[in-house]
Amino acid sequence: MPELPEVETVRRGLQPAMEGARVTTVEQRRPDLRFPFPAGFAGRLEDRTVTALGRRAKYLLMHLEDDSVLICHLGMSGSFRIEAGEEEALPGAFHHARAKDGKHDHVVFHLRKGEEPPLRVIYNDPRRFGFMLLTKAADLDVHPLLAGLGVEPTGNALDGGLLARLLAGRRAPLKAALMDQRVVAGLGNIYACEALWRAGLSPRRAAATLAARDGGETARSVRLAEAIRTVIAEAIAAGGSSLRDYVRADGTLGYFQHTFNVYDREGAACRTAGCEGTVRRIVQGGRSTFYCPACQR
Repeated sequence: MPELPEVETVRRGLQPAMEGARVTTVEQRRPDLRFPFPAGFAGRLEDRTVTALGRRAKYLLMHLEDDSVLICHLGMSGSFRIEAGEEEALPGAFHHARAKDGKHDHVVFHLRKGEEPPLRVIYNDPRRFGFMLLTKAADLDVHPLLAGLGVEPTGNALDGGLLARLLAGRRAPLKAALMDQRVVAGLGNIYACEALWRAGLSPRRAAATLAARDGGETARSVRLAEAIRTVIAEAIAAGGSSLRDYVRADGTLGYFQHTFNVYDREGAACRTAGCEGTVRRIVQGGRSTFYCPACQR
């Protein structure tokens, strides 16, 4: 599944085209994706202006002038492309070719913005694990998909004090606690591994050890909060890492790699200065965890 940096990259790519544009026509070319489309889907979007394009965790949020919000998820293979006349663009820094087979173009948004030429935003999804749902802006915080999501790992809200309070009393391993979307929204497997390496913390240690006896911050919680914010910011700047899944020679799915320090580097030398350790892979909660047992304590 795409992780938060990939979704944010897509949002930033779509934003100039969609914000302030009026949806003139919507082509809905099948009754469902992962879930059925909402009743009257196309009609509820047409002749409405997109007032903002946001994101919460790994969900894209298209706000409309009637206070409706379209919630979009890319699933495993979903992508948007922008077409204006003979030109087209893929929003985001895609490192692998994206599907353009028309049989997988499931939704087409026709847009107009002022005197600018009309354009099309096309949602393509070969595997159809993505989805689009509609709700009201006032109901976003209580929507079943969004209710209970934790703090965003961007900006300054996530600091050592807040992270310590969120982890205080938790006996679960630190990596498992970070993957709990009620703690940090949208933090996935790749970036949890990378942040723990940067902070020098073992994914096996009890999550509660990052909080002081009174639940306050510790040096560990401060380091980890900073590492999470930094690795997410750098991944967004780099265009993300998993916008396109690909098949390795052995048939398993993998991710495009660019600057990972531990993720998918089992058996490689640790990149921490002065460390002579080797990256190890373990399984936690059914997911691969990569870390250096020599310098992550």
